[in-house]
Amino acid sequence: MSQILSGAGLAAGVTVGALLAQDMLGSTGLAGLPSALFTAGSALAAVAVGRVSQARGRRPGLTAGYLTGAVGSAGVVAAAVADNPVLLFAALFVYGAGTATNLQARYAGADLAAPGHQARAVSTVLVATTLGGVTGPNLAAPTGALAGHLGIPALAGPFLLSGAAYALAALVLAVRLRPDPLLLARTLAEAKDAEAGTGVEPDAVGTSYGRGGVVLGALVMVLTQLVMVAVMTMTPVHMREHGHGTAASGLVIAVHIGAMYLPSPLTGWLVDRHGPLRIAAASGVTLLASGVLAGLAPGDSVGLLALALALLGLGWNLGLVSGTAIITGAVPLATRARTQGLVDVSIALAGATGGMTSGIMVAATGYPVLALTCGALALALLPAVAATAYRR
Repeated sequence: MSQILSGAGLAAGVTVGALLAQDMLGSTGLAGLPSALFTAGSALAAVAVGRVSQARGRRPGLTAGYLTGAVGSAGVVAAAVADNPVLLFAALFVYGAGTATNLQARYAGADLAAPGHQARAVSTVLVATTLGGVTGPNLAAPTGALAGHLGIPALAGPFLLSGAAYALAALVLAVRLRPDPLLLARTLAEAKDAEAGTGVEPDAVGTSYGRGGVVLGALVMVLTQLVMVAVMTMTPVHMREHGHGTAASGLVIAVHIGAMYLPSPLTGWLVDRHGPLRIAAASGVTLLASGVLAGLAPGDSVGLLALALALLGLGWNLGLVSGTAIITGAVPLATRARTQGLVDVSIALAGATGGMTSGIMVAATGYPVLALTCGALALALLPAVAATAYRR
């Protein structure tokens, strides 16, 4: 329930963030700044949510993250009304907490999963985001109209939806996430250890990939996040420059968000059956195909851009589920939440880099060059995966 709600909050803001900044700043080169800001904010939130979850459990960590995202959403609306770019940037930074929390919730799905089913458990959480993620962008136009009736700039309308959705997600978790999955997993592990009488710290040994798994899992998710955010952020700007309205951009982003989350059950099954290394390699190939298609598609073709963004979302999904499985298999319960939070910091920073540089690159060279460059960058996953497979 919370992922459905937060998915709507996340996707609504993503759809119009770049357009709002472009209107307020009058510059395409800075249109990627909102994405950079809320992903940078999500980096800080990832650390905080991870540490709170490690100390007190998933429920207080995730609830606090979503409430912070709701506050940021309200700040964006206030900034648009006041036409204050400084307030906009500060609010977008705070808004990023919702993004980080939505992403970290996937780890909660794996806390109580049986060995060999962790990827499918993660995918169950991710796929729940689909309904909200697809609905949110398609509400960009209606919420914009509502905002106009309230005397608020139309492009700030989707952030009204984001604020309400994040607040409701926090309420659902605060009331219903009981028992806490991380705390229960620790209790069960301690009980199992006590029964065995080993005296060994629960889940402290026997991880699947060792310490190198953390590096590999982080690399997979960092590269897929960077490529995905860069291309996704500038696609609505690219479409508007070719005469498409908010409804068309919302449709393309909705297809993209759906492809990010809807394939999760299949991806989870593939990871559990064939191993995360092969699926991580497939992620790199899929992102390359997306970049080539987006770079070569005519700007007036909504269909081809939607297909390119669907491949972009699918490649991200393959990378996220496989990378999460690698991390979960490499980190013991005793330090899991804290390590997961730190890994998500690197993911958020990669997203911030992709969002910020995408606007600059498009202003200097154009959207096709950005898309092709991102596709080529994704191929760096292949040698990293091959090296890990060789060492094993």
